[in-house]
This record gives sequence, C-alpha cells and structure tokens, in this order.
Amino acid sequence: MAASAGFLSRERIVAPPGWSRWLIPPAALAIHLAIGQAYAWTAFKTALSGTVLSGNPSAGVLSALPFQLAIVMLGISAAVFGTKVDARGPRWAMVVATSCFVAGFLISALGVATGQYWLVVLGYGGVGGIGLGIGYISPVSTLIKWFPDRPGLSTGIAIMGFGGGALIATPLTNQLLAAFGGTTKGPAGTSGVATTFLVMGLIYLVFMALGALLIRVPAEGWRPAGWTPPAAGADVVGSANVSARNAIRTPQFWLLWVVICFNVTAGIGILERAQDIYKDFFPVGVAVAATAAAGGFAALLSLANSAGRLGWSSLSDVLGRKNMYRIYLGVGALLYLAVTLLTDSSKVLFLICAILILSFYGAGFATLPAYLRDLFGTYQVGAIHGRLLTAWSVAGVLGPLIVNAIADARIESGVEGPARYTTAFTIMIVLLAVGFVCNELIRPVNARFHEPKADVKATTEGAQA
Repeated sequence: MAASAGFLSRERIVAPPGWSRWLIPPAALAIHLAIGQAYAWTAFKTALSGTVLSGNPSAGVLSALPFQLAIVMLGISAAVFGTKVDARGPRWAMVVATSCFVAGFLISALGVATGQYWLVVLGYGGVGGIGLGIGYISPVSTLIKWFPDRPGLSTGIAIMGFGGGALIATPLTNQLLAAFGGTTKGPAGTSGVATTFLVMGLIYLVFMALGALLIRVPAEGWRPAGWTPPAAGADVVGSANVSARNAIRTPQFWLLWVVICFNVTAGIGILERAQDIYKDFFPVGVAVAATAAAGGFAALLSLANSAGRLGWSSLSDVLGRKNMYRIYLGVGALLYLAVTLLTDSSKVLFLICAILILSFYGAGFATLPAYLRDLFGTYQVGAIHGRLLTAWSVAGVLGPLIVNAIADARIESGVEGPARYTTAFTIMIVLLAVGFVCNELIRPVNARFHEPKADVKATTEGAQA
C-alpha cells in the first residue's frame, strides 16, 4: 500500500465482521449536522452588518456574499471532486471536507479581526464552500452500500442532518455572539464576531473528526442478514453500474437534473422569503407581534424541511422513488394552486400547504441519492450525485430571483397582500408540472451505458490498493 494512503485509505476502514451498520448514519450525521450550519448564516449576517460592515451602505448585499458563494462552491466542488470522493473513500472525503469547512471559519475569524472583509468572503464562501460540497456527498455511496435494502431511509437520515443543522447552529451562534460581545454595534463588537467564528470552527473540527473516525465501508461481498439481492438485468432496479462520465451522457441524468432543479426552485422560493410572505398574507397591526409570528412561520418551515428529508425519503423504500417524485411534483403543484386560489382566506390551510411544500423540498434532496442508485447503480453514485447538485446551485439563484423580482415589482406598483405573489406562485406551478413530465419520461438506463463487470471490479480493487 502506498505511503500516502495510510490512515485515510479505504483499505483501513473496511469494517470487521460483526460491525453494526447502524453506526454509519451517525458518522454521516456528524458531517451533515455541521455543514448544515450554512442554513444559519442569517445570524452571522446580522452581526457582520452591525460590526465590521457598520456604516457601509451596501452592508445588506455584502453580508450575504459569503453564503451565496458557499452555495455556488457547494455545487461546483461536488461536481468536480465527486469522482475522487468515490475513488478515495469516505474517510478521505470527510477529512478534506472537515479541513476546508473549519479553515473557512478560521480564515473568517482572521478577516473580521483584521477588518479585511474579503477574507470572510474567501474563507467562509470559497474555502468553506468547498468543504460543504465534498462533505455533502462524502457519505452517500457508503450509506447506499451499507443499506441496499433501505437506501431511502439511510440517505434520508444523513441528509436530514443538513436540513436540521440550522436548528443547532442558529441558537449556538446567537449565544456565542452574545457571550463574546458580538452583538454590540460598531467596531466594539468586531472582536466578539471574530471569536465566535474561531470557537465555532473548533467545535465543528471536533464534531466532524468524530464522524471521520467512525466511518467504515462494508467488506467485499457483505450484505444485510436475510437480504437477497435481485437478479441482475438491465431493467432491475439498482443493477446498473454506470460511470459518472457516462451518466451525464444519458437522458435520465438530464431529466432528473430538471426534476431536482424545479423542485428545489419551488421550495426555496417560499423558504428564502418566508417571513415577508407571511406578513403579506396575514398582516398584524403590532410590529413586534408580526415579526414574532413571521419568525415562527420561518422556523416551522425549517422543521418541515428537515422532517420531510427523513419521512418521505423513508417512504420511498416502500412506494418507489419515481412514485415519490410524482408526489413531490404533482401534489406540490396542487398545493401551490391552492395557495394561489385561496390566498389569505384560511390561515390553517395556508400553513398546511406551506409545510407540505417545504417537506417536499427537503425530501427531494434526501430521496435523490437512492433514485440515482436505482438508475445508475452504486459504482460511482457519489460522483454522479455531485454532478447533479449543480441543479441546486441553479435553483438557489432561480427560486429567490423569481419570487423576489416579481414581489418587489408589485410592491413598487402599490400592490398589497397576497396579490404580490400570485404570478410567482403560478410560475412555480408551471415549473413543477414540467418537472412532473420529466419524471414520467425517466426509464431504466440503456445497457450500452453500463460499465463492464471486469472494469468495475478492477476499479474497486485499485481504490483499495
């Protein structure tokens, strides 16, 4: 074995006989709960606007840059490094992800402390964003190999962590900022923000390192007790072995790319502007009460996003992945139609529709790796997943752009209440309908794109050497 392999090599983490596969989801969760902090950037955004960016007329725009760059880098790094993640194994990927993600916090701390805001953008957005992308895909293929009988449940558990990471990170960030003085306005609060970045980076270093230490891959030929793999065949779910290079040449990849892009666009359109939408639909005379109610609505949507990742993804093991996306897209379009037609006539129905839409948004992420496994096999599923996440990067721009541009234009025209969003919601219905059609067009991958079994075996053995 090469000297450069050692501790990080796949060979070193092959599970011994009797190793419990239920130790693998917690290892994946340790990574995803940490990188899910990205959804809690709003706490740092407020602190930066009031301290290092205090007095800057563009503080609102500048304080969002690190997060925006991080999401872009997530998609790019997942696509670029996906094949290497599959080849080197999950421990290597988790260590690289940890190094980049933690380095992002430390560079940001230095940037705030020295008043060099560009270091915050570079650190959290650039370097940290690379950690986000590699960390997000690092456990996917491993989980699917450990849970061939329940791929939806296993990936749902891990990816639920990314959605739920903000539930931990938001109060943690606020408490640390308050303890270190980062909530103080002006230059006096700068050191508190810097210290918060530093401490959170160290906390995530410990937490993510535990995941890297715990992760294992199954031994060659391992299978769950009592489970028999289906007979091989071109039309058997999960039997294909398609390389990442060949996957992007298939119509299935691009149909699924559109499905994910439009499903995410529809969900993030509400999530990104949640508080303003609620205030416009159900205005409250007292400003403090309105803010509290809108904040509660946003928190409720975050919970729905996280819970949907586990619940609906687990159900896909029973109903099948294609049927679940029929629900996400078809029912999602009907829910948007209900919100558009009912507007503010019933708060209860509005909340039910919004909660379900956001649960489908999160579930689309969690069900995706299992869908990819069904279509392309486990050979390079992590790399294929990474390439498909570029759909997330596009949707992350497209969703907020549609909702914000139309709503802001309506506000300038003097339009009030739910009417500010009817056009945007109608566009979401159309996008979900298009996604529904694309999902219907997905068929098993043609055998001409499959890798020869000898090549798959040789590649696997080479990765372990």
